[in-house]
Amino acid sequence: MKLFADTPVRRTLQVLADVLFVAWLVLWVWIGVAVHDGTEQLAGPARQTDSAATSMAEQLRDAGGRLGEAPLVGDELSVPFDRAADASDGLASAGRDTVEAVERLALLLGLSVALIPILIAAAIHLPIRWRFVREATAGARFIDAQEDLDLFALRALAHQPMRVLATVSDDPAGAWRARDPEVVRRLAELELADVGLRPRKLPGSAASSA
Repeated sequence: MKLFADTPVRRTLQVLADVLFVAWLVLWVWIGVAVHDGTEQLAGPARQTDSAATSMAEQLRDAGGRLGEAPLVGDELSVPFDRAADASDGLASAGRDTVEAVERLALLLGLSVALIPILIAAAIHLPIRWRFVREATAGARFIDAQEDLDLFALRALAHQPMRVLATVSDDPAGAWRARDPEVVRRLAELELADVGLRPRKLPGSAASSA
Protein backbone atom coordinates (compact mmCIF):
# COMPACT_ATOMS: atom_id res chain seq x y z
CA MET A 1 0.00 0.00 0.00
CA LYS A 2 1.37 3.37 -1.04
CA LEU A 3 0.47 6.08 1.48
CA PHE A 4 2.45 9.05 0.16
CA ALA A 5 3.44 10.50 -3.19
CA ASP A 6 6.90 10.17 -4.73
CA THR A 7 7.09 13.85 -5.59
CA PRO A 8 8.54 15.88 -2.68
CA VAL A 9 6.06 18.78 -2.79
CA ARG A 10 2.97 16.59 -2.88
CA ARG A 11 4.40 14.23 -0.26
CA THR A 12 5.11 17.18 2.04
CA LEU A 13 1.58 18.50 1.59
CA GLN A 14 0.14 15.05 2.34
CA VAL A 15 2.18 14.67 5.51
CA LEU A 16 1.22 18.19 6.59
CA ALA A 17 -2.46 17.48 5.90
CA ASP A 18 -2.31 14.24 7.90
CA VAL A 19 -0.60 15.97 10.83
CA LEU A 20 -3.17 18.78 10.79
CA PHE A 21 -5.99 16.24 10.64
CA VAL A 22 -4.65 14.36 13.66
CA ALA A 23 -4.12 17.65 15.51
CA TRP A 24 -7.71 18.63 14.67
CA LEU A 25 -8.94 15.32 16.12
CA VAL A 26 -6.92 15.75 19.31
CA LEU A 27 -8.09 19.37 19.70
CA TRP A 28 -11.79 18.55 19.43
CA VAL A 29 -11.50 15.46 21.60
CA TRP A 30 -9.91 17.67 24.26
CA ILE A 31 -12.65 20.29 23.84
CA GLY A 32 -15.32 17.60 24.04
CA VAL A 33 -13.83 16.22 27.26
CA ALA A 34 -13.63 19.74 28.71
CA VAL A 35 -17.29 20.39 27.85
CA HIS A 36 -18.28 17.02 29.36
CA ASP A 37 -16.37 17.67 32.58
CA GLY A 38 -17.62 21.24 32.87
CA THR A 39 -21.24 20.21 32.39
CA GLU A 40 -20.89 17.33 34.83
CA GLN A 41 -19.81 19.77 37.54
CA LEU A 42 -23.35 21.13 37.46
CA ALA A 43 -24.39 17.91 39.15
CA GLY A 44 -22.33 18.79 42.25
CA PRO A 45 -25.20 20.38 44.23
CA ALA A 46 -27.49 17.47 43.37
CA ARG A 47 -24.88 14.99 44.61
CA GLN A 48 -24.58 16.95 47.85
CA THR A 49 -28.38 16.96 48.20
CA ASP A 50 -28.47 13.20 47.66
CA SER A 51 -25.74 12.59 50.21
CA ALA A 52 -27.20 14.95 52.83
CA ALA A 53 -30.78 13.69 52.41
CA THR A 54 -29.68 10.06 52.61
CA SER A 55 -27.69 10.75 55.76
CA MET A 56 -30.62 12.66 57.30
CA ALA A 57 -33.03 9.81 56.50
CA GLU A 58 -30.75 7.32 58.22
CA GLN A 59 -30.46 9.53 61.29
CA LEU A 60 -34.22 10.12 61.46
CA ARG A 61 -34.95 6.42 61.21
CA ASP A 62 -32.37 5.70 63.85
CA ALA A 63 -33.93 8.31 66.14
CA GLY A 64 -37.44 7.03 65.42
CA GLY A 65 -36.35 3.50 66.17
CA ARG A 66 -34.98 4.50 69.53
CA LEU A 67 -38.11 6.45 70.41
CA GLY A 68 -40.22 3.53 69.30
CA GLU A 69 -38.72 1.50 72.08
CA ALA A 70 -40.28 3.82 74.66
CA PRO A 71 -43.14 2.15 76.57
CA LEU A 72 -46.76 3.04 75.76
CA VAL A 73 -46.16 6.05 73.46
CA GLY A 74 -43.13 4.76 71.55
CA ASP A 75 -45.03 4.00 68.32
CA GLU A 76 -46.67 7.41 68.27
CA LEU A 77 -43.38 9.19 68.85
CA SER A 78 -41.61 7.34 66.03
CA VAL A 79 -44.26 8.13 63.36
CA PRO A 80 -43.15 11.75 62.66
CA PHE A 81 -39.52 10.64 62.40
CA ASP A 82 -40.43 7.86 59.96
CA ARG A 83 -42.40 10.31 57.81
CA ALA A 84 -39.53 12.78 57.86
CA ALA A 85 -37.17 9.96 56.88
CA ASP A 86 -39.44 9.04 53.95
CA ALA A 87 -39.44 12.68 52.84
CA SER A 88 -35.65 12.74 53.04
CA ASP A 89 -35.54 9.58 50.93
CA GLY A 90 -37.68 11.34 48.31
CA LEU A 91 -35.36 14.31 48.32
CA ALA A 92 -32.34 12.01 47.94
CA SER A 93 -34.06 10.20 45.05
CA ALA A 94 -34.73 13.53 43.33
CA GLY A 95 -31.05 14.42 43.78
CA ARG A 96 -29.98 11.13 42.20
CA ASP A 97 -32.34 11.66 39.27
CA THR A 98 -30.89 15.12 38.75
CA VAL A 99 -27.35 13.73 38.81
CA GLU A 100 -28.24 11.10 36.19
CA ALA A 101 -29.90 13.71 33.97
CA VAL A 102 -26.89 16.02 34.17
CA GLU A 103 -24.51 13.13 33.43
CA ARG A 104 -26.53 12.19 30.34
CA LEU A 105 -26.54 15.82 29.23
CA ALA A 106 -22.77 16.10 29.80
CA LEU A 107 -22.16 12.98 27.70
CA LEU A 108 -24.44 14.20 24.90
CA LEU A 109 -22.88 17.67 24.82
CA GLY A 110 -19.32 16.33 24.95
CA LEU A 111 -19.93 13.90 22.09
CA SER A 112 -21.77 16.48 20.00
CA VAL A 113 -19.12 19.16 20.43
CA ALA A 114 -16.32 16.72 19.56
CA LEU A 115 -17.92 14.57 16.86
CA ILE A 116 -19.48 17.21 14.61
CA PRO A 117 -16.21 18.99 13.62
CA ILE A 118 -14.34 15.67 13.59
CA LEU A 119 -16.85 14.10 11.20
CA ILE A 120 -16.81 17.17 8.94
CA ALA A 121 -13.01 17.08 8.70
CA ALA A 122 -13.00 13.31 8.21
CA ALA A 123 -15.60 13.56 5.43
CA ILE A 124 -13.28 15.94 3.56
CA HIS A 125 -9.83 14.54 4.35
CA LEU A 126 -10.30 10.76 4.40
CA PRO A 127 -11.92 10.34 0.94
CA ILE A 128 -9.13 12.40 -0.63
CA ARG A 129 -6.46 10.32 1.09
CA TRP A 130 -8.22 7.04 0.32
CA ARG A 131 -8.59 7.96 -3.36
CA PHE A 132 -4.88 8.75 -3.56
CA VAL A 133 -3.85 5.55 -1.76
CA ARG A 134 -6.08 3.45 -3.98
CA GLU A 135 -4.89 5.03 -7.24
CA ALA A 136 -1.23 5.30 -6.23
CA THR A 137 -1.11 1.70 -4.96
CA ALA A 138 -2.65 0.44 -8.20
CA GLY A 139 -0.43 2.69 -10.33
CA ALA A 140 2.76 1.71 -8.50
CA ARG A 141 2.37 -1.81 -9.87
CA PHE A 142 2.72 -0.57 -13.44
CA ILE A 143 5.77 1.67 -13.56
CA ASP A 144 8.68 -0.71 -14.00
CA ALA A 145 8.82 -1.42 -17.74
CA GLN A 146 8.31 0.15 -21.17
CA GLU A 147 4.98 -1.64 -21.60
CA ASP A 148 3.78 -0.24 -18.29
CA LEU A 149 4.74 3.30 -19.26
CA ASP A 150 2.85 2.82 -22.52
CA LEU A 151 -0.30 2.33 -20.45
CA PHE A 152 0.21 5.60 -18.58
CA ALA A 153 1.11 7.38 -21.82
CA LEU A 154 -2.18 6.18 -23.33
CA ARG A 155 -4.06 7.41 -20.25
CA ALA A 156 -2.31 10.77 -20.62
CA LEU A 157 -3.54 11.05 -24.21
CA ALA A 158 -7.08 10.45 -22.96
CA HIS A 159 -6.98 12.57 -19.79
CA GLN A 160 -4.52 15.42 -20.21
CA PRO A 161 -5.61 18.78 -21.70
CA MET A 162 -4.55 19.47 -25.27
CA ARG A 163 -2.39 22.42 -24.20
CA VAL A 164 -0.41 20.10 -21.93
CA LEU A 165 -0.05 17.42 -24.60
CA ALA A 166 1.22 20.07 -27.02
CA THR A 167 4.20 20.68 -24.75
CA VAL A 168 5.24 17.06 -25.24
CA SER A 169 4.98 16.78 -29.01
CA ASP A 170 3.31 18.34 -32.03
CA ASP A 171 1.72 14.97 -32.67
CA PRO A 172 1.68 13.09 -29.33
CA ALA A 173 -0.78 10.43 -30.54
CA GLY A 174 1.30 9.69 -33.62
CA ALA A 175 4.50 9.58 -31.58
CA TRP A 176 2.81 7.20 -29.11
CA ARG A 177 1.69 4.91 -31.94
CA ALA A 178 5.26 4.99 -33.29
CA ARG A 179 6.48 4.02 -29.78
CA ASP A 180 8.80 7.02 -29.56
CA PRO A 181 10.48 6.28 -26.19
CA GLU A 182 11.02 9.93 -25.25
CA VAL A 183 7.42 10.92 -25.98
CA VAL A 184 6.11 7.81 -24.21
CA ARG A 185 8.23 8.64 -21.19
CA ARG A 186 7.08 12.27 -21.06
CA LEU A 187 3.43 11.34 -21.54
CA ALA A 188 3.69 8.72 -18.80
CA GLU A 189 5.32 11.23 -16.47
CA LEU A 190 2.40 13.61 -16.99
CA GLU A 191 -0.14 10.99 -15.97
CA LEU A 192 1.96 9.64 -13.10
CA ALA A 193 2.43 13.15 -11.73
CA ASP A 194 -1.33 13.45 -11.32
CA VAL A 195 -1.26 10.58 -8.83
CA GLY A 196 2.04 11.62 -7.24
CA LEU A 197 4.18 8.86 -8.77
CA ARG A 198 7.43 8.79 -10.69
CA PRO A 199 8.62 5.93 -12.92
CA ARG A 200 11.29 3.77 -11.36
CA LYS A 201 12.77 3.15 -14.80
CA LEU A 202 12.69 5.82 -17.48
CA PRO A 203 13.25 4.38 -20.95
CA GLY A 204 15.60 6.57 -22.89
CA SER A 205 16.99 8.31 -19.80
CA ALA A 206 20.25 6.40 -19.97
CA ALA A 207 20.65 7.18 -23.63
CA SER A 208 19.90 10.84 -23.14
CA SER A 209 22.41 11.09 -20.28
CA ALA A 210 25.04 9.41 -22.45
